[in-house]
Amino acid sequence: MRATLLLALLPLPALAENPAIAPFTEETAPAGFTHSFTGEWEFMVGGGTAVFDCNGDARPDIFAAGGTSAAALFINQSAPAGPLAFTRTEAGLEDTAVSGAYPLDIDGDGILDLALLRVGTDRLMRGRGDCTFEDASAAWGFDGLDLWSTAFAATWEQGATRPTLAIGTYIDRTQEAFPWGNCTPNHLYRPNADGTGYAAPLPLEPGFCALSILFTDWNRQGTPDLRVSNDREYYKGGQEQLWHVEPGQAPRLFTEAEGWQRLRIWGMGIAQEDLNFDGFPEFFLTSMADNKLQTLAELPAEGPPLPRYRDIALKSGVTAHRPYTGGDLRPSTAWHAQFGDVNNDGLSDLYVVKGNVWAMPDFAKDDPNNLLLGRADGTFMESGDTAGVASMAQGRGGALVDLNADGLLDMIAINRNQPAQLWRNTAASPGNWVALDLAMPGPNRNAIGAWIELRRPDGRIQSREVQVGGGHVGGLLVPHHFGLGPAPATDIRILWPDGSTGPWQTVTANAIWRLEPGKDPVALPSN
Repeated sequence: MRATLLLALLPLPALAENPAIAPFTEETAPAGFTHSFTGEWEFMVGGGTAVFDCNGDARPDIFAAGGTSAAALFINQSAPAGPLAFTRTEAGLEDTAVSGAYPLDIDGDGILDLALLRVGTDRLMRGRGDCTFEDASAAWGFDGLDLWSTAFAATWEQGATRPTLAIGTYIDRTQEAFPWGNCTPNHLYRPNADGTGYAAPLPLEPGFCALSILFTDWNRQGTPDLRVSNDREYYKGGQEQLWHVEPGQAPRLFTEAEGWQRLRIWGMGIAQEDLNFDGFPEFFLTSMADNKLQTLAELPAEGPPLPRYRDIALKSGVTAHRPYTGGDLRPSTAWHAQFGDVNNDGLSDLYVVKGNVWAMPDFAKDDPNNLLLGRADGTFMESGDTAGVASMAQGRGGALVDLNADGLLDMIAINRNQPAQLWRNTAASPGNWVALDLAMPGPNRNAIGAWIELRRPDGRIQSREVQVGGGHVGGLLVPHHFGLGPAPATDIRILWPDGSTGPWQTVTANAIWRLEPGKDPVALPSN
């Protein structure tokens, strides 16, 4: 605790030239987004949101977990570049005890489905294409168990007809004693032998109370591994984890002999982005008081790197270890995190949702969300207060996503026992942008596991992996947004999950482009 308090009093580093502020306007009430994630002990964690187009109208819809309240689906009715507008609809998803959800085309029919994480039995909900859903768990052979689920990720292993799913779990709530060390195993779900559904779940042991998991091809070898971020509040002898998940083989943990370094944090969320343009991702790990930004410690001259990371959060200005406004100097508590370019200047920004776990006296009660704007020198500048998004609500899940087709990323926050919030990005003179909608034949319709490469004006390559997972109990599956600054066009290429590499292709700015293997890019109409 002494080290935590010392860190909380450290001044933020002096940084470089400031980027343009992207102002936001809260439109929660006029948009019709009326919802709360509620509950006490079993819902102190969770509260995720899934953002995806459930009816094919090219407008992202919002699913919000409810905890003890019913989960809810909000249909997007926003006019292009207009105010945000949503209508709550009956969708077959109005379940209680939902902690979070992730969109994914599980059966490869071109319609997005939804994986519901619950305090109880998880469910796979098949999308019908009209924003209604049916429980397909039994039909797909999915055993949702009866645990406290708090994390999710998915990938396609080579040759598989369905995605491999990973579900992270939290405390064993059946234990009557105070639950120190009572973490349940995480589980891996692989397709069954005939590819029609899922085999029995495979325990990933030991489990250390996971709050975020992510399949990541961190070393660019073509086979994603599974990264797990764990909450040290409840584990005994635990640490962050990285699992080998190789087709046809049993999962196994990376060891210290393989380069994995012991790290213990109050792990709550994972966000991945290639920030230094070396082709390998950095990882932002949310925690209590001391968030981490990890970069590979060494890139060898030949061969793949080892999973050895060094923390650059302090020098980058993203420790976000205490509130930056409001006067509460106690340490912060961070949950969902996501990278995205909110001012379209071509540099990644970072959104972090904050909120006290419950009423923990050693941590800030007034704990505003962060909006950290990227600078050209690799550092970040806090802008949450000046951008108008410094919410003091008890945040959990969230998303950065263009909700009204104006090329600007808007903001969602799901709050515990308080109303959720929506902010519209109202930047007057942002830079240019492109959004890339990947599609491919076969079961992996959304090209999960692909790498997008975008050539910047300075010649450096910005790389992004297409993933389902990470964050805190929620994620999005929408066209991939990139800011371009003043550039009127950019060159892109796709490294497809089957190992093929598409050609460099030029796309003009301020449009959504459909990209398919072996085809020219096609500009899609706005909604």
